[in-house]
Amino acid sequence: MKKALITGISGQDGSYLSEYLISLGYEVHGVVRRHSVAENQNCRLHHLNGEINTHYGDLLDIPSLTRIISEVKPDEIYNLAAMSHVRISFDIPSFTIQTNALGVLNLLEVYKSIVPEAKFYQASSSEMFGNSVDEDGVQSLTTPMKPVSPYGCAKLLGFNLVRHYRHAYKLHACNGILFNHESPRRGSNFVTNKVVKTAVEIKKGLRDKLELGNLDSYRDWGHSKDYVRAMHMIINHETPDEWIVATGKTHSVRDLCETVFSKLDMDYRDYVVQNPKFMRPEELKYLKGESQKTRDVLGWQPEYTFESMLEEMIQRWMREIQIDQQEK
Repeated sequence: MKKALITGISGQDGSYLSEYLISLGYEVHGVVRRHSVAENQNCRLHHLNGEINTHYGDLLDIPSLTRIISEVKPDEIYNLAAMSHVRISFDIPSFTIQTNALGVLNLLEVYKSIVPEAKFYQASSSEMFGNSVDEDGVQSLTTPMKPVSPYGCAKLLGFNLVRHYRHAYKLHACNGILFNHESPRRGSNFVTNKVVKTAVEIKKGLRDKLELGNLDSYRDWGHSKDYVRAMHMIINHETPDEWIVATGKTHSVRDLCETVFSKLDMDYRDYVVQNPKFMRPEELKYLKGESQKTRDVLGWQPEYTFESMLEEMIQRWMREIQIDQQEK
């Protein structure tokens, strides 16, 4: 039985990846950080109790990483842990750089020292491109990377560290450059779930407006379930490399609002207002990924559409809010 170690296992991608690997017969281990509120620790993992093994640790704590990897001896390591909110990275840039860059270095060092025969996957990000766009209107593996946020800068350093360690130490270490991907498990402070949750609350009479930042930012949005399948394909390809995972379709935040509110028989223009506090100091305007290599070589294809992903998210919040109202 193969063993997988997932950092960031309690996040959106970590929980879906755990489910997927369990379905393939893996023994799944995860690194979790201790929270002072116990209920927040593994809220996305409750349904997997008894099927996964969690270990307290932190990417910035080398002794904990050494202990965990020595005990588990994983065949595959998926580094999904990060300070993942781009807007907030402007407020806590030092912590972002430490976690998303120095944390990668720490994990690579422990991996190299203890299980160099294992395979390593790094969750890289489309935010590394910044506002660079190819002539054909996409970001590809040859597009210059010029990040415009502390988050993107940190992710780019982590990306390059993985490439360096692969070449310098002959490790099976690979990068998956994932464009935006969402799900019902996405944190509600991320724009997709914020829009969906608030729209449902407005529909239920619990709120009267939705405050957002830039409505004309364009993103390539996919579903986390599709993207964790790609992670497994990437790490198990015979040659470690860089890969882009994206739908190849782009939508603005305005499109997102229009789609979600119309599904609830409302006009977003009656409820959505812009608030400068949600604007980034430097905006990333447009993302659209070119993932042909991933599709051709690995055979990956997304199963969700933009609309079916949002419909699933809407149905989740309709159920959640109905339950909350019944309990009050």
